[in-house]
Amino acid sequence: MSRAQLALRVSDLEASITFYSKLFGTEPAKRREGYANFAITEPPLKLVLIEGQPGETTRLDHLGVEVESTDQVSAATTRLKDAGLATFEENDTSCCYALQDKVWVHGPGQEPWEVYVVKADADNLGKSADPGTAGDACCTGQATVDAPAAAGCACGQ
Repeated sequence: MSRAQLALRVSDLEASITFYSKLFGTEPAKRREGYANFAITEPPLKLVLIEGQPGETTRLDHLGVEVESTDQVSAATTRLKDAGLATFEENDTSCCYALQDKVWVHGPGQEPWEVYVVKADADNLGKSADPGTAGDACCTGQATVDAPAAAGCACGQ
């Protein structure tokens, strides 16, 4: 099973958790400081909430597709490269409280997409494997001009 991922940067994490718990009829699958995610069965969705700045309007942080295995991430990487898309790979990266393998691409509007597998839970937030991303903290979803076209780090679990 794979499912779409939608990661939102929100100014009020607690209010957002309350709202999305009511909207989807389920509690978060994981909560950490400044972070929560929902593993929603119907519709199949991984909703990730990342705490932003107070008063900031909620915005899209990144999009993704969660898959079940590293082999599926590798197959997606090959397919994306064969299609002529610039990719950026992160393997065994500790990101947003999870150990992950992933591949990144950017859409035509520079929206970051990841295909990823969660390999294990992690106690720490994690750091981006790419020194070109904005800031050191994971979950920025923002690459700088000097970073590879599809670089980034995001919250998969």
